[in-house]
Amino acid sequence: MMLRSDLSDNGPEGPEPGAGRLADNIAYFARSLRALGLPVGPAAVVDAIRAVEAAGIGRRDDFYWTLHAVLVKKHEHHLLFDEAFQLFWKSRGLLDKMLEILSPVARPNAEPERQKAGAARMAQAFSKTKDREVEEENPQIEVDAKYTVSGRELLQKKDFALMNAEEVAEAKRAISKLVLPVDKIRTRRLVPSNRGRRIDPRRSLRSSLRAGGDIIDLKRRDRAQIHPTIVALCDISGSMSQYSRIFLHFLHALTENRHRVHTFLFGTRLTNVTRQLRMKDPDEALIACTDQVEDWSGGTRIATGLHDFNRLWSRRVLTQNPIVLLITDGLERDTDEDLEREIDRLHRSCRRLVWLNPLLRFDQFQARAQGVRMMLPHVDEFRAIHSLDSMDALCSAISAERTRSADVDPRRWLAAAGI
Repeated sequence: MMLRSDLSDNGPEGPEPGAGRLADNIAYFARSLRALGLPVGPAAVVDAIRAVEAAGIGRRDDFYWTLHAVLVKKHEHHLLFDEAFQLFWKSRGLLDKMLEILSPVARPNAEPERQKAGAARMAQAFSKTKDREVEEENPQIEVDAKYTVSGRELLQKKDFALMNAEEVAEAKRAISKLVLPVDKIRTRRLVPSNRGRRIDPRRSLRSSLRAGGDIIDLKRRDRAQIHPTIVALCDISGSMSQYSRIFLHFLHALTENRHRVHTFLFGTRLTNVTRQLRMKDPDEALIACTDQVEDWSGGTRIATGLHDFNRLWSRRVLTQNPIVLLITDGLERDTDEDLEREIDRLHRSCRRLVWLNPLLRFDQFQARAQGVRMMLPHVDEFRAIHSLDSMDALCSAISAERTRSADVDPRRWLAAAGI
């Protein structure tokens, strides 16, 4: 893609009326945002150009917030707009460098760099803003894929934050097909059963009366078996924004398969979105969740969220030996003894407390943060949740009879941190 102009070309005072190609650049920029998934139409492009003409460009921040006020309509679109703006309105040689890095021919003696979250989606969106009139015929190359890894296997292991738009859509379809194992727990309630251990006197007498009282057909009953309740507490703060929407798709699929699933979102406050996730269409469910939440991609107050849950919801939803899924990176804003007290109360109120942390995708992860060190002693399992493979492993692990392995034992991380 070729940038037609740059903010630096027009001087610090901004562009003169009718000079340069700034309007064309705004149109190209809006097209890139639309490729990223933002609802930017032709009317929004016209409004953005008029807003820039009316406000002027005295500084770069003024130009940024002018476009932001017109083109960004939802909280979750802020991060995509910010990354796209920083990438689009820089020097002209930046995109050439990106294309060189992403090209199939690697540069000699180049050190591998860690890909930034969202970079693949940005590159894919900008590649679609080329002039559509020029059509190039790509030569057909036959590749022997005998010893290569299939695209599906790569998608299974790929980090959610590094997926492009097409891979995210494919991951959502794969998440919708995840099925939990048949894990059931025995309750105190007795129900009719052909192979029950206890005799049901009432049903036996009724059956005998139907036969005239001559024959007594003993009926049996046994303890009922039900799926355990699953309660999910998902962090939607800024540090978790790359994973929150994917996790909501996973929880939506979980809600469709199970009746006793309760979902809560927390950033600086706690929000119950269980009713919204029961909608059949996943996109409508996520839109309803977004409208319900007021602190999306904000700060993190884990202690406050857990306190509100323990005080308002624990007695309502933590029934019949539930499994609690705590999805957060543990980067607490206010670390004090309240966090340890609330996580301990939550742990004692459930059958299993599973902490899902996307930071475990890094091999060099260590429990150094104070919030992480406070929470680790009070969880039963410490798992990674950043790819389709990790979600599949979680689905297989949610079973009443399964024992805890050494890989997910929090004592491993406690010993490494010297706790």
